[in-house]
Amino acid sequence: MIGLVLAAGAGRRLRPYTDTLPKALVPVDGETTVLDLTLGNFAEIGLTEAAIVVGYRKEAVYDRKAALEAKYGVKLTLVDNDKAEEWNNAYSLWCARDVLAEGVILANGDTVHPVSVEKTLLAARGDGQKIILALDTVKQLADEEMKVITEGAKGVRRITKLMDPATATGEYIGVTLIEPEAAADLADALKTTFERDPDLYYEDGYQELVNRGFTIDVAPIGDVKWVEIDNHDDLAKGRGIACQY
Repeated sequence: MIGLVLAAGAGRRLRPYTDTLPKALVPVDGETTVLDLTLGNFAEIGLTEAAIVVGYRKEAVYDRKAALEAKYGVKLTLVDNDKAEEWNNAYSLWCARDVLAEGVILANGDTVHPVSVEKTLLAARGDGQKIILALDTVKQLADEEMKVITEGAKGVRRITKLMDPATATGEYIGVTLIEPEAAADLADALKTTFERDPDLYYEDGYQELVNRGFTIDVAPIGDVKWVEIDNHDDLAKGRGIACQY
């Protein structure tokens, strides 16, 4: 199993930081970036390889590749997304379809979270699960969150931002364990998703899988501090959290 980070997005709501950097390289604790935190988590759970999907300002990631490898002891493969500024992240994850075949822990490049999340996902393996989503069942939800409804052993029934928060089981935090056996099915669902609408999220690809009868499981992460950094308010929260890890 290897790590996988989606770091191709432009992050326009974080300008001026993202005028010259992808969102994953915006500092959150001194010089430490979201990408640093994620690679550090991967290293702590024993992963020795990771892939990073790059697109917007990808040269900044290429420039830091050797230093990141040396710092975290993780061999990095960079995967180019040629439509990073045009299409949403369903296509971005599909670009890494060959990587999925190795089995991955996927982390969004804008999610500040502790290594306990990865450890929770690894601990949830072993009962035939093929895809396990890290789920926050504690946080009070609003309209912007990627909300999930689950149903017992059937797992995820619905995943979308477009639902009444009161009906949701919890929020998907942007970290997933994907076993190699799920790779082909997921890649096909992602392709169907972005061909239907290139503005769709990879979570819409998850929904496509569920609609096809594929079981996607969840692992509640408990009461931990994390944040998805979309704007300057989120960045301030991320900086308050990152310094605690």
